Amino acid sequence: MPRPILATIHTAALRHNLARCRAATPDARVWAIVKANAYGHGIERAFEGLRAADGFALLDLDEAQRVRALGWRGPVLLLEGVFELRDLELCSRLDLWHTVHCNEQIDMLASHKTNVPHRVFLKMNSGMNRLGFTPERYRSAWTRLNALPQVDEISLITHFSDADGARGVASQMAVFASVTKDLPGERSVCNSAATLRHSELGSDWVRPGIAIYGSAPDFPQHSAAEWDLQPAMTLAAKIIATQDLAAGDSVGYGSTFVASRAMRIGIVACGYADGYPRVCPSGTPVLIDGVRGCTVGRVSMDMLVVDLTEMPQSGFGSEVTLWGRAGNGAVLSIDEVAHSAGTVGYELMCALAPRVPVLVEA
Repeated sequence: MPRPILATIHTAALRHNLARCRAATPDARVWAIVKANAYGHGIERAFEGLRAADGFALLDLDEAQRVRALGWRGPVLLLEGVFELRDLELCSRLDLWHTVHCNEQIDMLASHKTNVPHRVFLKMNSGMNRLGFTPERYRSAWTRLNALPQVDEISLITHFSDADGARGVASQMAVFASVTKDLPGERSVCNSAATLRHSELGSDWVRPGIAIYGSAPDFPQHSAAEWDLQPAMTLAAKIIATQDLAAGDSVGYGSTFVASRAMRIGIVACGYADGYPRVCPSGTPVLIDGVRGCTVGRVSMDMLVVDLTEMPQSGFGSEVTLWGRAGNGAVLSIDEVAHSAGTVGYELMCALAPRVPVLVEA
């Protein structure tokens, strides 16, 4: 039989989370962000749960072709735009909208031969300092684009650096609003955190990413349950062996855990080669047969260890939910596991290893 580990993608949860984001900003259209292979869920696997979106936003042309191959005929946006001139040919053929964030991309458009002008999203660097034109250069970039016959409608876009935290969005939003106040075109400013926390911003297009996959964009200030988000991915494995420990016995590489009393432990068929973080310390939460428990010792490549001392009913063959929804309906948020690892739920989702079998649940 196959190794007893399985990731499950919950289509109903994706549908619910998308609806939750739409309800937060009912006057806006919604991009479903499916970059990074739909945050590790798989574009093809997630599509059915996200097809109620108004458009799909992603990073590269391969992802765009996959969305079109699924039969999607609505808007598709390249969030980082094109990387070389010939990319524009595929944008024309697939009817892709694309972000423009630097002068080189405007130069490419000016050199592009097309019969159908492009819909572009002109990006402002309002304070994130990654991509985009600074406020001082934004209007001149708009003027250049607007003069090109290769360009049709120009939408206006920026990205918040602190929508999930105390600093908030006010400063960046003030800059964006001031520079664009008399420019025509639709606006897109809200990521997941801004969609849920700052719905008053009135974006024409919102861009929920992590929220549609069931992770809180501002954990631990708010949990996914507090935002009424459901886990879209469950990672579960089974116990393949048990051991009885005496006080003083150690567990795993480096003997980082030493039992202070007699214990019973379970060995789980999941490790860092499956995408579970090696840096998760002893005490990282898990669900064992749907009951909350914790890990013990260091995570290995193919195995990790859980404490069964207070769970006599569990043993060989018991299901261990590493994150997501257990068979009895109990939920362990991916955010909790990520927090133990000193990272965010995004990374865990995206790190799911190819060797893990995946089931799509309706």
